[in-house]
Amino acid sequence: MSMSERMSRLSNLVYDRMRDRRAFSLRTDNASDATFDGLRGQKYAVVVTFRRNGDAVPSPVWFGLDQDGRAYVHTLHDAGKVKRIHNDSRVLIAASNVRGKPIGPAIRGTARIVPKDEWPHAEAALVEAYGIGRKLYERVFGGAANMGTYVEISPMDSP
Repeated sequence: MSMSERMSRLSNLVYDRMRDRRAFSLRTDNASDATFDGLRGQKYAVVVTFRRNGDAVPSPVWFGLDQDGRAYVHTLHDAGKVKRIHNDSRVLIAASNVRGKPIGPAIRGTARIVPKDEWPHAEAALVEAYGIGRKLYERVFGGAANMGTYVEISPMDSP
């Protein structure tokens, strides 16, 4: 494992350990079917994915919204959230602080792993949200380019 891969995995472990316990309070039964307009201007969100047994797993993330109101997240290709999305595309997303403490209502969505030919669009949404700061962070902590993937989250009310 390269030093870059080690730094990326260590970064994920640190964020998992510092995750706010209130991130686990997000539930499907009190989430809404709305657009992601309430997420505009926010820097962080908590994305909740679901295990095969139905348990909710929150993950604080950096995200970007495109012009159509879809959220994009860049993550490790073998991250738990990616594995869970392969099995169950249902997600919840809510504005949060960096530790995943929800600061807004949970919104139901559908996630998919973005095919490589759509990566430029996903990356553009993230660049628009964060600029060069994110690129510098990912260069240090993000791991090798072949370790990542993008996740697209669409609101349930989208066509």
